[in-house]
Formats: sequence, C-alpha cells, structure tokens
Amino acid sequence: MKKLIKKITKKIKNAGWFNSIVGLFLCVYVRMVGKTTKFDEQGINKFYEILKNDGSLIMIAWHGRVALLPYFWNNEKKLKALVSMHRDGRLIAKLLRSFGIGVIGGSTNNNASGAAISLMKTLKKNDSIAIIPDGPRGPAMKLSMSPLYYAQKTGKPIVGLGYSIKGSKLARSWDSMMIPPLFSTGITFATEPFYIPKDATKEELEGYRLQIEKELNDLMHSADKKLGIPYIKAGKEAKKRHEKK
Repeated sequence: MKKLIKKITKKIKNAGWFNSIVGLFLCVYVRMVGKTTKFDEQGINKFYEILKNDGSLIMIAWHGRVALLPYFWNNEKKLKALVSMHRDGRLIAKLLRSFGIGVIGGSTNNNASGAAISLMKTLKKNDSIAIIPDGPRGPAMKLSMSPLYYAQKTGKPIVGLGYSIKGSKLARSWDSMMIPPLFSTGITFATEPFYIPKDATKEELEGYRLQIEKELNDLMHSADKKLGIPYIKAGKEAKKRHEKK
C-alpha cells in the first residue's frame, strides 16, 4: 500500500495540471508577500543604480532566496534567467514569466552549451542575465565559476542580490529555502559590482570567486541576524535522486 501511495503521489506531482495549480499559487503567494512586506529597499536601490550605470549586468542569488526576487524586477530593460528544466525549475520558470522575466532552459549538466550561447547573446545585446550559482542541487551558498566566465568575456559586472524577511520559516531542504509570512518587515541587500579582468589567471579567478561568495554570504547573514533568522551554514548538498529520503 505504501508503495502504491508513493507511486500515485509521484504521478500527481508530475501531472501538468498539478504543476499549473502549484505554479499559479506560487505566483499569487510571491505577489502577496511582496505587497504586504515593508522592505528596507537600500539593497534593491543599489542594484538598480549599478544597472543604470552599466546598462546590463550578471545577477546572482542563492537558491534559497530566489522565490521573491522576481517581485523586485521592475525595469524597462530585459532580464533572462538560467533555469534548470526539472519539475521545480518549471515552476520557477512559470513564476519568472509572470513577472516579465525571460527564461533560458539549461544547467551545467543539461543543455550546457546551448544555454551558454544564449546567455552570451543576451549579454551582447546589453540585456541582463540571472544565474543561481549554487543550484539546482548545491552545495548551498557556494559560488560556481560560471558567472565569472561570462563576466570575464563580456566585461559586465557580477552583482549578488538577496533579501531576508522577519518571521520566515526555513525549509528542511539542502538550500534552507526561506518561506516568508505576509505582513512582515524585510531587508534587501546587494553586493558591490565585481568586474572580472579579461586576462585574469585561474588563480585570480578563484580569488574573485571567493570574494564574491563571502560578500553575498556576509550580507545575508547580517540581514538574517537583524531580523531574527537562524544562522544558515553553507555547503549543504541535495540528496542524490536514488537516495531514500
């Protein structure tokens, strides 16, 4: 019976109608949280100032703080996000499109070359891209090298963006996804823009990678502390698909 229930549950989760309902709920939830939360917008204002100065940029954010970010995108310029096309990724894609954000399907493992070409074309058109550099399976809050390569080739800055909301729950998942309440207070934060020299060596790239990772984590931990959110340790990975939960 237990196996049968698990099989039925899996079929429902993979059904198109189920994903549509969940996607619609997610869109409504994000809009309601955004509209009912009183934000300190210093971070998002800083982000838009950098965008104005550079024309376009490479936005990065941690997987656990990605859900509400589309709400803050309110700009005439285009933004396209790299999204892994697994089930959760399709939900995120639906959310992004509802806020007018474009989607590039792919990841480091699936359609990597096609996604890389699309991202480069987007930046060369002076549009912005968004990358979740610790997704889709971790290690959490650990920066992959991918954004640095795009920054190095195009001269566009990397800017980390995030938020924290008082009273939020943290999911028991590898990314500690933040689940915020309605009618709360929040903080937005953004890193300094990081420009990667075209002639940077492998060792220098690693230095930039660690610097960006540290600044984004420090900003997140500082905001969380102010709002009473428990400290989140970096480095947790998602379980392999074949492992029992």
